[in-house]
Amino acid sequence: MKKLYWMMGGILICAGLVIGIVFWKFQKEIKKDDPEYIVQFIKEHRADKNVSVAIQRNQQYWVELNTKEQLPLASTVKIIVAIAYAQQAAEGRINPQQQVDLKELEVFYIPKTDGGAHEAWLAQLNLQGVDHVPLSEVASGMIAYSSNANTEYLMHVLGFQAINDVLTQLHVEDHEPLYPIVSALHIPVQVLKEKNLTKKETLAALQEMDMAEYRERASSIHASWIEQPLTYEEKAEAQKLLNMDFQKIWSDRLIRATTNDYISILEKLNNKNFFSAEVHKYLDPVMEQLMQNPKNQEWLTHAGQKGGSTAFVLTLAAYAEDKEGNQTEIAFFANNLNTLEQIKLSNSMNSFQLRFLTDDKFRKRLKKEFSEL
Repeated sequence: MKKLYWMMGGILICAGLVIGIVFWKFQKEIKKDDPEYIVQFIKEHRADKNVSVAIQRNQQYWVELNTKEQLPLASTVKIIVAIAYAQQAAEGRINPQQQVDLKELEVFYIPKTDGGAHEAWLAQLNLQGVDHVPLSEVASGMIAYSSNANTEYLMHVLGFQAINDVLTQLHVEDHEPLYPIVSALHIPVQVLKEKNLTKKETLAALQEMDMAEYRERASSIHASWIEQPLTYEEKAEAQKLLNMDFQKIWSDRLIRATTNDYISILEKLNNKNFFSAEVHKYLDPVMEQLMQNPKNQEWLTHAGQKGGSTAFVLTLAAYAEDKEGNQTEIAFFANNLNTLEQIKLSNSMNSFQLRFLTDDKFRKRLKKEFSEL
């Protein structure tokens, strides 16, 4: 009997080791930084309308895939808010040095809904008891850390009409209007209570709701929070309701645009001749925080980017000019991703960008391969 126990124990130990090795290999695989994964993903999804890619170098298209398809932008849309901020700062309509009470930002913060972005931004500020920051720091945190709370606060300060006027100025054709995306997270609670529905009925009601009503509800909630902020308990209630089904509805209804739109926007930011020098005085410190890195300063004249993600979406809009005067713009939008795709794309996107910017052989291969598709 003892021998049987030892055999069973040995089998269990071996099984545990095998499972451990498989799990370790899986973790290593999904965390691997591999620019070739991006290339293969684009090729494999060339017929998928949920994947759109536009890459331009020196005003010539290198890669074009579904560039007219409207897809959710997630946080990439914050580029538009940054432009509106810079314009109003240049015009003297806002003061970038105005001190903002952190409690004003807290109004638009729902815990556990932004991947820890807002908390990460606050942590790096090293405030040491200070409860105010300049408005310019709020804008920087919106881009560098992707704080949703900062974004919605800026939307309140700048005004939605002024923000959406930027879209008209940019001459983009397929960009949906901006609306308060944090406030939209509270729509399920509002609908559930308003109509005394079950969670299942609330989900169905949201799925049937048209975008005009959805945007109006989000705007109404945004205005009500200004007057009467949610309590901690009310925020916890909203967060608790947001299971993956509700998150999918929120993600699908985020502001949409095309990579064609964003290549046009990125080219304007890269050329620096569309907006005035005074606008760029306030815009570049927000959009081009990559240039704070001395290594980037060695080979780049300027560079900026903004990415976005949900559990189902990954987006990126990036631009750069190197010391030799070469200009590059990259717009990548993907929707309806599974978890593995989302993680692998996220982990490989930076190295893909860097390789495209620095490796001429890689660029030429991409141009040849994608022109043949």
